[in-house]
Amino acid sequence: MASFSNHDAQRSLRAVRWPLRLTWLGMLAEALVQSLWPLLTVCLFVLGALMLGLQDVVIVEVVWAAAVIAGTGALATLGYAFVKFRVPSKVQAVARLDASLPGRPLQALSDQQTIGADDAASTEVWRAHQARMAARAASAEPVAADLRVSARDPYALRYLAILVFGIALLFGSIWRVGSVAQMAPGGAGLAAGPVWEGWAESPRYTGRPTIYLNDIAEGALRVPVGSLITLRLYGEVGALTLSETVSGRTDVPPASDPAQDFTVVQNGTVTINGPGGRSWEIEVIPDAPPQIAVLADPDASAMGEMTLPFEASDDYGVEAGEARFTLDLASVERRYGLTIDPETRPDLIVPLPTPIAGNRRAFEENLIEDFSEHPWANLPVLAHLSALDGAEQKFETAPRPMVLPGRRFFDPVAAAVIEQRRDLLWSRVNNGRISQILRATSYLPEDLFRKQTDALRLRKVIRQLETFANYGLSDDMQEDLAQEMWDLALILEEGDLADAAERMRRAQERLNEAIKNGASDEEIAELMRELRRATEDYLQQLSRQAQRQQEENQNGPPGDQQNSMQMTQDDLQRMMDRIQELMEQGRMAEAQQALQELQEMMENMRVTQSQQGQGGQSAGEQAMEGLSETLREQQGLSDQAFRDLQEQFNPGAQAGESEGNEGRNGGQGQGQSHEGQQGRGEGGDQQSGAQDGDPSQGQQGQGTEGSIAERQRALREELRRQQQNLPGAGTTEGDAARGALDRAGRAMDDAEEALRNDDLAEAIDNQGQAMEALREGMRALGEMMAQQEQNQQPGQGTQQSDRRAENRDPLGREAGNSGADGDNGPLALNDDAYGRARELLDEIRRRSGQVERPEVERDYLKRLLDRF
Repeated sequence: MASFSNHDAQRSLRAVRWPLRLTWLGMLAEALVQSLWPLLTVCLFVLGALMLGLQDVVIVEVVWAAAVIAGTGALATLGYAFVKFRVPSKVQAVARLDASLPGRPLQALSDQQTIGADDAASTEVWRAHQARMAARAASAEPVAADLRVSARDPYALRYLAILVFGIALLFGSIWRVGSVAQMAPGGAGLAAGPVWEGWAESPRYTGRPTIYLNDIAEGALRVPVGSLITLRLYGEVGALTLSETVSGRTDVPPASDPAQDFTVVQNGTVTINGPGGRSWEIEVIPDAPPQIAVLADPDASAMGEMTLPFEASDDYGVEAGEARFTLDLASVERRYGLTIDPETRPDLIVPLPTPIAGNRRAFEENLIEDFSEHPWANLPVLAHLSALDGAEQKFETAPRPMVLPGRRFFDPVAAAVIEQRRDLLWSRVNNGRISQILRATSYLPEDLFRKQTDALRLRKVIRQLETFANYGLSDDMQEDLAQEMWDLALILEEGDLADAAERMRRAQERLNEAIKNGASDEEIAELMRELRRATEDYLQQLSRQAQRQQEENQNGPPGDQQNSMQMTQDDLQRMMDRIQELMEQGRMAEAQQALQELQEMMENMRVTQSQQGQGGQSAGEQAMEGLSETLREQQGLSDQAFRDLQEQFNPGAQAGESEGNEGRNGGQGQGQSHEGQQGRGEGGDQQSGAQDGDPSQGQQGQGTEGSIAERQRALREELRRQQQNLPGAGTTEGDAARGALDRAGRAMDDAEEALRNDDLAEAIDNQGQAMEALREGMRALGEMMAQQEQNQQPGQGTQQSDRRAENRDPLGREAGNSGADGDNGPLALNDDAYGRARELLDEIRRRSGQVERPEVERDYLKRLLDRF
């Protein structure tokens, strides 16, 4: 081993000179910070207060007291700095750097051997030790300075001083510091800065910044009308004076008043006369009143909901708006109960919707309201739309005559009750006449009412009207009777929807009546959708009844099969599509004839069951059907959650109508239900009923009342029951199916929790994961069933394969070989499946690019695009 000499030790010490110098600089900075932070804190506090102009808003005595305190604090902190500050020595820097290294190598390199210097072996050991210390010293790095002073400043006054100074830099001015010199005796003549200050503050609604007049040179200055100009004149009173012609004031304060405040209302000049004065030519930026206009006549839905499109604009933004409806008494057809003068009622006033976020300078919106229960429903009114801007300027449109939309009633008794309700709200003088008409109308209740309770409710209303005929109705009694008559009319119009056959017949009658009376296209389309839903429910009940009869009689359903008519659901769907097509083309006579033929066919129709139940089903097929039904119900819950998410940001829309949400279940979409029309189990059908806008059917079919979260929990329990009966335990495919269903169950639990927390976006994501896991489980189960069929002898399983060929997935497609993929057959309800898919994808892209939609909805649409 090479020997290590003293020269080598000195060279090793020189190698650490840069880490040593940096360590010394860090110690110097540490000494400066720890000794000067009180002085810097006081300086920043004082400078920030002066830049903010606090000395100008308090009396001079307070300024002097603060100056004494600040001076005392500055002296004290300066003395503290002199006492605490010490320049670090080189020895201290070496000691700090050496302490950061293991074994203190720098000290070891400086040591001399005092014992055993004559012994060669001892000398060799000493040199080896020095060599190791030199290697350690070579790895030395600068020691970071400790700039923390939190132990000396427990209240963080230094940070507060920095904050005050930062605010002063943003909102203050360095010129204000000079104003404090004028407060000293004779200081006015020694002031180095300007002796006046001024600001032009624009109205807040304009969004324009405040102008500091000291930074504006003489010349033209444009400010919005209503701007507030504030001027402060310092120094000897009378040295500076103000003259202005922009405020139009009649009561003008003295021109030498040190504090001047006035509002700009016209063009003119503002001049500060005296040393350092300036003059500006003020040009007023006018504030135009807002504008609002109705874009088209109001559009009324079949249920009476009005949609009135309008546009509004303003140069700075519309603050608010309202629609006011006044009864157009001159246009009212004064007959029957309207012949007498109406009672005085206040105008109907509703606020206009405005954009929640974004620019309000120009926008288009729709006023969506339901005035069906208002006394002026279906009567002529005058509509006035008004808009208000930030300057309290108001603009109102000219009166626009229109008929206030309301719900139309097609049942004759319901229409009569609603007409008498209108007369009652028109004037209480009609009390006696209304009771007589209603009593005459209900003379033969057994011929008019389907339920005795409806007749009893009407009789109660008549008795109350007759009781108060002589004493007069109070306001509260009038409102209560009107509400009672409205509820009764709804019951008479809707009927008992629990009976599917009665519901279908009622839907056919209402549609037929609407065609006869020349109803609007929207009303006919709504009634056509109701007929579709009622017919579907009726077919489901017929199917279940036929199945029960077949179980009781294995030889087939009773009855004369030759005299009965058989119809598939596709045939029925084509007939209703033909009726709707005829109505859209305006061929109402042909549409009415086709509707009559449909009624006759439905009366003679029976539903036959296939023979798939005779041979029984395997455990795999039963599990596959159960999972398919679970997948359909999960899809329905996801659709409903998505509609609820849309309606959170468009509260005026009805279910399924949010921003053009058509084609889905929800009672307002056009076209087919998303579940399809064939091959659905009872649970899926009932779920569809709920989504198609019939709450009673949804609750009855679902079997679980309450919110969507409770339905999600019930579906999770059903999946857990299916997992217990899942076949194929121990096989690769069976274990894969169980694993997929476990993931689906966890996703359902997360979806339920998100729904209870009202986090619809998170719930939709979890529901999508649950559906994907269900599809994977069904795919694995189908592969297991296909493997079992391959292991069977020739000829076995043919009947089972035929039965699976009859099954269809939720979209009406024939299942593939696995029975789970469902993508090997054409769409049963749509010959152009791929074209429809492209249309849906284009619609999703269009909606995701609309910036006015809520960010949550756009994120969800983008995730759909990423997934599909």
